[in-house]
Amino acid sequence: MRLAVSWLTVLPVRGPETVDRAGAGRAIALAPVVGAGLGAATAALLWALTTIGADPLLSGFTAVAALALITRGMHLDGLADTFDGLGSYGPPERARAVMKSGGAGPFGVAAIVFAVAVQAVSFGVLAASGRWFAVALAVALGRVVVVLACRRPLGAAPDTGFGALVAGTQSPWTGVAWVTLAATAALAAVPGKPWLGPVVVLCAVALTVLLVRHTARRFGGLSGDVLGAVLEVSVALTAAGLSLGA
Repeated sequence: MRLAVSWLTVLPVRGPETVDRAGAGRAIALAPVVGAGLGAATAALLWALTTIGADPLLSGFTAVAALALITRGMHLDGLADTFDGLGSYGPPERARAVMKSGGAGPFGVAAIVFAVAVQAVSFGVLAASGRWFAVALAVALGRVVVVLACRRPLGAAPDTGFGALVAGTQSPWTGVAWVTLAATAALAAVPGKPWLGPVVVLCAVALTVLLVRHTARRFGGLSGDVLGAVLEVSVALTAAGLSLGA
């Protein structure tokens, strides 16, 4: 648990001195627990901002900024690198080189702008209607899809440190268990429309699974950047979908 928190947040929690694939796998399996904590904190921040009279849209952007700060912005960085790689021409080696270049190209910038805008506007809509649980669920689901992305038998892309450590460490049943729990919890996410929450969760999961498959083919396997990308995409999709019932 300490390793999961140290990987996914900037909180002053120290993980083990050495990490092997077994320990990494256990930490990834607990990522949704960290996501639930981050989701609760995000919902609390939105509640506090709207209570003091802040505009819901401004509150949404503030919440997204706070999430970026507490996660070191590494997921947004992974999102940008992944889409720059997808937008490049050439073989997987060329795509991976683009991802490691250190800069943000047009595809990466567009992906960040779109993801941040969708999350912020959706959070604002949910906050305006007092849908705090929906906000927390969207943030938590972003960490559920990380478990699915690391499922067996998907391997790591060449020359990827973090990807090599976590790729293929999760049993498919671990991911299924987390998705089932999220979909069940989503029954309470949209008042008056209990069916909408589970549908949104399952659609977001399906789309991010397809994204993982596509990037694995394009890059030659899983990388840490892809994990950040699917996390941010799933949060945006889930928040947007749940806001439809607001």
